[in-house]
Amino acid sequence: MSEQSDNPIREAIAEAIKDNDVILFMKGNPDAPACGFSARAVAALQATGSPFAAVDVLPDPRIRQELSGISGWPTISQLFVGGELLGGSDIIVEMYESGELAEAVGGEPAAGAEEPAPLQPQDAQPAPLGIENRLG
Repeated sequence: MSEQSDNPIREAIAEAIKDNDVILFMKGNPDAPACGFSARAVAALQATGSPFAAVDVLPDPRIRQELSGISGWPTISQLFVGGELLGGSDIIVEMYESGELAEAVGGEPAAGAEEPAPLQPQDAQPAPLGIENRLG
């Protein structure tokens, strides 16, 4: 018999982080963020033009609990790039404003701008990669 996980939610989170180069754990989804922090994180990521996966932590409180256990980060949103935690919403926005986010996620800063354009969550951007919410 193969080894069974004692914690399938934790394993699913770890697998999602491993399987996606850029993944945002957030409240809601990129089309309908459920809080301002998630909306700012999505806007910053979309502004880079780089595709990203997203997981809604709201359907099951265990997702948030296990995610924080894995990352050591207590708040949502959480952005992972290359399997490593980059940070939460404030860090994501700071990195966007400095141009570091586009570099980290493989996107490009706004063309012709020395500084990134102001974040506009309602701006139309390419749709992010979706992943099946296997965590519920």
